[in-house]
Amino acid sequence: MMLKRSYIKPTIVFNLIFIVLATSITANATNVENNDPSKQPEQTLALLSNIEILKSEFSKNVLEVQNNLEKQIELLQDNFEKSSRRIKSQLIYPEEQRYKLEERHFSKIQHYTFKRDIQPILNKKCLACHACYDAPCQLKMEKGSGLERGASKIKVYNGSRLSNLSPTRLDIDYQTTEEWRQHGFYPVINGYTKQNIQSASLMLKMLQLGQSNPFPANKAIPQEFELGLTRQNSCAAPDEFEQYAETNPHGGMPLAVSGLTKKEYHILSTWLNEGAKISPDSFSLEPEQLDQINRWESWLNREDKRTQLVARYLYEHLFLAHLYFDQKNTPPNSNGKPLFFKLIRSFTPPGELPIPVNTTRPNDAANATFYYRLQPITDTLVNKTHIAYRFDEQRLKALQQLFFSTDWEVIQLPGYNEAERGNPFVTFSAIPAKIRYQFLLNDAAFFVRNFIRGPVCRGQIATDVIRDQFWIMFEDPEYERYVNDELYQLTVNPLLGVPGQNVSLIDFGSEWLIYHDKRNKYLNMRQRQYNNNYPSGAKLSHIWDGDQHNQSAFQTIFRHHDSASIIPGWHGGIPKTTWLLDYPLFERTFYELVVGFNVFGNVSHQVQTRLYFDLIRNEGETNFLRFMPAPSRNSIYQQWYAGSGQIVTFINYHELDTKTASAVKFKTNKPYTELLGRLMAQYPRLTQATDNINRCTKHCTQQKNNSITERINHALRLIAAKRASLILGIKWLPDVSFLRINLPDGDYRVYSLIRNRMHTNVAFMLGESLRLQESLDTLTITPTLVGSYPNLMLQVDLSELEKFTSLIALANSEINFERIINHWGVRRMSPDFWNVFHSFSQYMSQHTPLEAGIYDLNRYGHF
Repeated sequence: MMLKRSYIKPTIVFNLIFIVLATSITANATNVENNDPSKQPEQTLALLSNIEILKSEFSKNVLEVQNNLEKQIELLQDNFEKSSRRIKSQLIYPEEQRYKLEERHFSKIQHYTFKRDIQPILNKKCLACHACYDAPCQLKMEKGSGLERGASKIKVYNGSRLSNLSPTRLDIDYQTTEEWRQHGFYPVINGYTKQNIQSASLMLKMLQLGQSNPFPANKAIPQEFELGLTRQNSCAAPDEFEQYAETNPHGGMPLAVSGLTKKEYHILSTWLNEGAKISPDSFSLEPEQLDQINRWESWLNREDKRTQLVARYLYEHLFLAHLYFDQKNTPPNSNGKPLFFKLIRSFTPPGELPIPVNTTRPNDAANATFYYRLQPITDTLVNKTHIAYRFDEQRLKALQQLFFSTDWEVIQLPGYNEAERGNPFVTFSAIPAKIRYQFLLNDAAFFVRNFIRGPVCRGQIATDVIRDQFWIMFEDPEYERYVNDELYQLTVNPLLGVPGQNVSLIDFGSEWLIYHDKRNKYLNMRQRQYNNNYPSGAKLSHIWDGDQHNQSAFQTIFRHHDSASIIPGWHGGIPKTTWLLDYPLFERTFYELVVGFNVFGNVSHQVQTRLYFDLIRNEGETNFLRFMPAPSRNSIYQQWYAGSGQIVTFINYHELDTKTASAVKFKTNKPYTELLGRLMAQYPRLTQATDNINRCTKHCTQQKNNSITERINHALRLIAAKRASLILGIKWLPDVSFLRINLPDGDYRVYSLIRNRMHTNVAFMLGESLRLQESLDTLTITPTLVGSYPNLMLQVDLSELEKFTSLIALANSEINFERIINHWGVRRMSPDFWNVFHSFSQYMSQHTPLEAGIYDLNRYGHF
């Protein structure tokens, strides 16, 4: 069918943009308490009344212009390809840079070995920055193969990328150094050649620059020296080092932090000058470990259709996991720490050396026979990617019971096409939905942690979709409607796919509108389903109680500006918002942010992911509001989406149900706070209701014991869970501060000071600074370490703790806060920096060894 030529009316676009931007700027100045629509200017209400018309006309014109653009692109495609080839022949892009494979020669005498001498130094002084996808220049140092691969100018995190990037996952996408040289990676350790014995490697030159020109000890790093996520790394190749050193005199390694000791430098420089030999990992498993591996691989690779479907479901949910066996009966690895494994798809069967299937995502087609295998993790563990999951004999029996104790059948196994990848509800429909939901609930904290520590949750735009602190809970599987009604499942399954599969820039507009409209259509059906089944409204019994023992039932999520964290239990003061997750919301979140997210994807993929997560957040919040009295919902919702958020709720979100009653009876005129308090009283152990730092009751202030814990709690509660208008130093604190409290006996305790920034709303990708409410910011203080990226470390003797918190409360200027840092802060250039830094991970190794990993310094401040 031929469509007439049409264009989007400019007035519609500009009016819509103008309304959103103008309201975003002006309304954000309004206090939360003053966001009653009846009090707004008549002009604003008039604009709001016209938005629905603009939205409808805008959407229609987008679809029309879509068809027109497709025809234009077909006509221009040939010319574009010709021009592209011509331009690429003249310009060498980083993605296409090729490097010649270097010759490696080694000194006959090797004074040091990599595993015994070199890796420990890298772990102590380098790995805090050079790990995972955000390692500068992709130079990863968790293991020797990262150094052999080298560095690259190609950015993994690039929000403006117009086309997908070929994946560059270490030990997965390419197996040889020559392959990496052909895909944009240059050498950093080739320092010993036949032609020039003393030819210094790039790594050695960087270390020499760091030794020769460090910043002054115990002084702050100048603000003009760029650090953090905004730093544009130069990624100098070997032949560019001289220019780099001239331009960046303080650019040596370790970067802007207390450097190597003389002994460490001697060991590394000697090793590099002798050729930087890295011997292959010598690794052997104990009989108990081999037995566990054989049991799992035999179970996962059974040939019946039910097992094949269950194995696929398990793999897609566990591919990021660090799996561990029963610690009581299984020996640790050679350094005394737990041994972890990862579940992979391998082209080789059990009994042979695994060859990973290197698809971009875990639910991409392998296009060949594959097997599920367990592969030992030999990397040094870093906290930001470490997600532990028990995988022992007890787990095997539990999964067998959960998935195979009831009768269900698979008529035909699903494939891996775009529709099947994007909609797990259709793909795994043969597995009873209640089984799938129970699987997620059993380890809910683990699966939520995948959202947080997976590669999606990196950067301000990726994380500003969520509040800085909020609580979550789950719908009880006995009352959750989706898992208990097969006809309802069949009706809504086609609406539950997640976007991001089609990443065409041209299709972006229409693609987004399709998923957006499907989601809102699903919410219409969901609302009818719940109203029909629960005409009196939501009941407290509809909230999952963790089967009275599961610590995952109630959780706290913190956002730290450009990263996030999750801990079981409800922590901190009463948050502004709370979520309730049902099975469709839980599963969609996992597939949108974990399984389906491609860190190497283009801007279309990344924006689709971000926009859909905005809908997910809103859905979790409105699920919770069902428990509120119908007359109170809109006023609470208006506070959550104050200022410019009111525009978005009208344009983008499903209409809030303000008519259906709640079956919960309230005694106060503050139903939100009352409900959370009742849940904490009903489930004190699961919610961790006793919080003597952030939620100190009259009873806890009357405690008169002199225990160390109570002395610490008493001092810290002075600054915890109070507004920044009262605790003046909050204004100067960064997002995450690690606090070490030194005790008189030489021991120490660790705490986290988490700054919760308040916003009028979190409904926009950009313009966050316009929506901040600094005077309402608070601190949550936890007796454990929260966050993978500390922005500041503080070290305080117990005898000075009350003085420290008092000065934080009174720090009304940057000068006063600087005095606090001078006395208790751990500066980057402090000689004691590394000892304090590693004391935090050592503390976790002693107290929670399964969760311990090295923390990340990429976002440490200029302190």
